[in-house]
Amino acid sequence: MLESIRRTVSFLRHRQILHKMGVAISVTVIGIACYVLYHMLRGIDVNEVVEAIKSTEPRSIALAAVFVAAGYFTLTFYDLFAVRAIGRKDIPYRINALAAFTSYSIGHNVGASVFTGGAVRYRIYSAWGLNAIDVAKICFLAGLTFWLGNAAVLGLGIAYHPEAAASIDQLPPWLNRTAAVATIFALLTYVAWVWVKPRHVGRGPWTVVLPGGPLTLLQIMIGIVDLGFCALAMYVLVPDDPNLGFVVVAVIFVSATLLGFASHSPGGLGVFDAAMLVGLWQMDREDLLAGMLLFRVLYYIAPFVISVILLTFREVILGARLKRLQQTAPAAPAEPQREAVYVRERKDTGS
Repeated sequence: MLESIRRTVSFLRHRQILHKMGVAISVTVIGIACYVLYHMLRGIDVNEVVEAIKSTEPRSIALAAVFVAAGYFTLTFYDLFAVRAIGRKDIPYRINALAAFTSYSIGHNVGASVFTGGAVRYRIYSAWGLNAIDVAKICFLAGLTFWLGNAAVLGLGIAYHPEAAASIDQLPPWLNRTAAVATIFALLTYVAWVWVKPRHVGRGPWTVVLPGGPLTLLQIMIGIVDLGFCALAMYVLVPDDPNLGFVVVAVIFVSATLLGFASHSPGGLGVFDAAMLVGLWQMDREDLLAGMLLFRVLYYIAPFVISVILLTFREVILGARLKRLQQTAPAAPAEPQREAVYVRERKDTGS
């Protein structure tokens, strides 16, 4: 069965069907989101939104910022886990943290995070001897952690409260619960599948050994904690009245986030917002919009600015060291000089 799936995927890739399907899905999702936003935002009083932002308690903003920071801290373990999984235990945690934080914060904002985040990771990990294939494996394993966590959160959340998902997909609650139970069953089946014996995906140098059962459970826990912190940040920023409960907000938040990823729009802009407005229709639109804007500042804009500063500072240091090497050894080839900079970088700061 697995071989049949591989042959099917290979055929779809050869015909570029998967690429065309992805583009069609992205365009469709963005089109629907624009239509929804057009109707949802008609009649919105901008002044009321500004007043709602100003009236937000500083304590709530500070608490949301703490949850966002905790979420990004959890993201660093995506890379730590992935790098250890490909056998590179020599790379310190601080490098994993830098690569994860900058790649995700930039990828979230620029869009097409698979490519933008991968480029940032390669720039950082190449200094430690990792090639493009190694970085691709890291991206795959980190993405697997993310999707396993999403499957667990949505499966458990929708099974417990199927009406939350029904507000977005407009399906009957019983059908949502059935889909959630099926998702949980599929997740458990996958855990059992990788628990029995080592499993491989890919071919040749692109082969990736999937984490075993215990490590897969760890992946799921990392993903759940990450999404939980992000959902908590949104929960403290949305209006208190009516109080729908954390589970409802978490299910709608994760669903909106996944729709944003499916659209490949920068930061899920438009798609995420439309899904949140539809899912939390019971809340005052101006107050909800104010909370969403504050969340964007905390989760998207602030980390993006910090990441750009960190990467710029790192490149300046590398450039300065390379220049000093060129001045002291002008006859040396450029590539060994650059390699020497990287070696010194590893010895000094590892940044």
